[in-house]
Amino acid sequence: MIAVVGAGSWGTALTIHLARTGTPVRLWARETEIVEGIHARRRNPLYMPDFDVPADVEVTADIRAAVDGADVIVMVVPSEYFAATLAIVPAPRDAVIVSATKGFDPVRHVRMTELVRERVPHARVAALSGPTFAREVAQGTPTAAVIAASDDALATMLQSRLGARAFRLYANRDVVGVEAGGALKNVMALATGLSDGLGLGENARAALITRGLAEMTRLAVALGGEPTTLAGLAGMGDLVLTATGTLSRNRSLGMALARGDSLSAASGKTLMVAEGVPTVRSALALATRHGVSLPICAEVAAVLFDGKPAADALASLLGRAPTREDAPVEGRRA
Repeated sequence: MIAVVGAGSWGTALTIHLARTGTPVRLWARETEIVEGIHARRRNPLYMPDFDVPADVEVTADIRAAVDGADVIVMVVPSEYFAATLAIVPAPRDAVIVSATKGFDPVRHVRMTELVRERVPHARVAALSGPTFAREVAQGTPTAAVIAASDDALATMLQSRLGARAFRLYANRDVVGVEAGGALKNVMALATGLSDGLGLGENARAALITRGLAEMTRLAVALGGEPTTLAGLAGMGDLVLTATGTLSRNRSLGMALARGDSLSAASGKTLMVAEGVPTVRSALALATRHGVSLPICAEVAAVLFDGKPAADALASLLGRAPTREDAPVEGRRA
């Protein structure tokens, strides 16, 4: 039995995917209307109203019932609610807990698996990340992602339990790099949304994606990750998808801000969370802590929180002094 904790669009899509493979799945939803909607019509009325949740999927608002008997618990809640939700999850001694959340804790700026290890020190922990739009996973279209665990045997087991022919999972030992990439790409998608919203063209978008990847890599390495991880699915792959895809919440938010919408107005148009907003605060806090330069993140934050016009933010980036592309990655380990 696999328990999926969180019934947003991504949690619902993962549940549909897992059920399609024949895996017994139990889904926990905080909102009673989601539970009632799936019971009555096999649809998530708030987040995935046009996809059927298979009949053999159990759904409940009782967290104890949700995880009872589960040998794998997949956490799929927004980063700002992750710690509070984890605090009510009863994890057995032999629990396997997988974080499928892309972000940092907004208060302490730690990764999700760090929260898991603190709360459930006896658990075996992994992270699932990569270029995974929820709708396409629910549709069963081909997707590749990463399952990261320091324990090779655990990663291999989860490749089998969570993966499928159309949901190909690659194993990686670099949990830090995988989680950092999954979080930071949302900030860069905001930046490309700002550029696209201003109509600056595809050259500008390519430049932001490429230099954004450089920023992501610098911070990930400073946190203890590997540069090669950021060149893979959890870094470059997820960045390209989120910064260019029409289903990207973060890119769409950036475009709305560039058109003149306020952050509150743009965010209020959807129930779904644009993780890049809280993530940019964490990114800058971690950059200060580790002495890492993140100019794109800084300008995105200025637009989000200081009222800086998007055009001025991008002009600030263009006005930076020229530098070398082949400079060493800051914080690289020997």
